Amino acid sequence: MLPDGSALAHTGGAGSDTAVPYPKIPFDLDAYEERVRTDSAGGRCFICSIVAGERDDHLVLYRDDVCVAFLAKFPTLLGYTLVAPLEHRTDVVGSFTEAEYVELQRRVHRIGRALSAAVPTERLYVLSIGSHQGNAHVHWHLGPLPPGVPYREQQYAALMHEQGHLDVPEADLVALARDIARGVDRA
Repeated sequence: MLPDGSALAHTGGAGSDTAVPYPKIPFDLDAYEERVRTDSAGGRCFICSIVAGERDDHLVLYRDDVCVAFLAKFPTLLGYTLVAPLEHRTDVVGSFTEAEYVELQRRVHRIGRALSAAVPTERLYVLSIGSHQGNAHVHWHLGPLPPGVPYREQQYAALMHEQGHLDVPEADLVALARDIARGVDRA
């Protein structure tokens, strides 16, 4: 529910912890890999493009002088969010001083709490994945697992695109990004 009392389409309604399922649609892994690797080989970074304002195809829900957070373009879980430092860094611990890393993790925690409050979440997955061959800019994935998912469909299975990604209407994504952003602001 939004602070103004209106219900979001991604919940079962006011006071509900029941997620409304969105259909999954196929995800073309081969085309995605080709695009990511081609961009990387050409020196293009999708996160740097978002930070620079050159891309508007990701809904940014938080930005400060340290990081940017945005909804995943092809989410496998409703509310799947990525958090990345503003500066292009490529090693999850080696590219940061301890103080810089802790500052980023404070934001991951704050955004994670807001995300978990915005969508029904049994467990919040937090991990950093990427590759120097593509998507090299360090980023953390925040995946809110909804309640009631069978065990075999949890953990990595919940994050994988082999079963497709959620087809969430743009209006619902905008409302969700706004709801998470408000939660971050209140934290």
